[in-house]
Amino acid sequence: MFPERILTDRLRLDRHDAAVDALEFYGHAGASGSDTVAEECEFLSWRPHDHPKESRDVLADFAEAWDERGSATYAVFPREGEPGAGEFAGNAGLHLDWDTRVGTLGVWLRKPFWGRGYSGERALALADLAFRRLDLDLLAVAVFPENGKSVRAIEKYVERMGGRREGRIRNEVVPDGKGPRDVLRFSVSQAEWREAVGDESHAEFVEELDG
Repeated sequence: MFPERILTDRLRLDRHDAAVDALEFYGHAGASGSDTVAEECEFLSWRPHDHPKESRDVLADFAEAWDERGSATYAVFPREGEPGAGEFAGNAGLHLDWDTRVGTLGVWLRKPFWGRGYSGERALALADLAFRRLDLDLLAVAVFPENGKSVRAIEKYVERMGGRREGRIRNEVVPDGKGPRDVLRFSVSQAEWREAVGDESHAEFVEELDG
């Protein structure tokens, strides 16, 4: 159902659990593995991993959700010609609620890859997956109001896709180890997206990884 690789102009998105092993993942997501991960997680719903087994368990969760068609999580790599080409830059997910036909976007990018427009590029690619391939009705994304940089990035790509800011939802999430927090929710319907982008494609799907 999900392509194992998605290519954009500047990024390669590979099925996460098949592309990155637990030790490499921990080296970037672990509390003692990265000098920047605490800052990267400030506005995310998860905290840095305590040990390599936690990274391994997260990868197992990614694989289970993939196999059960509940979500598709991809490891993000800059393509050739980009700074840090081939280096693990973070992950990107599309989480699915089939009953409501809603897909929800998620992303974590490592600090060295901030400010390049990668978040918007992967969002446009996953919108192709959500609407062209999976025929969902709605694509949504939520962000903590305090995360000003991400709010501006989301506003930009949601507007490009013809979507809108729905509003502030109070006490919507309880991040790991933290109290309830509000989020801003944005969304775009398939009809709005098709009117905005037409036949323009933002992704190439590759069904299986080539190893």
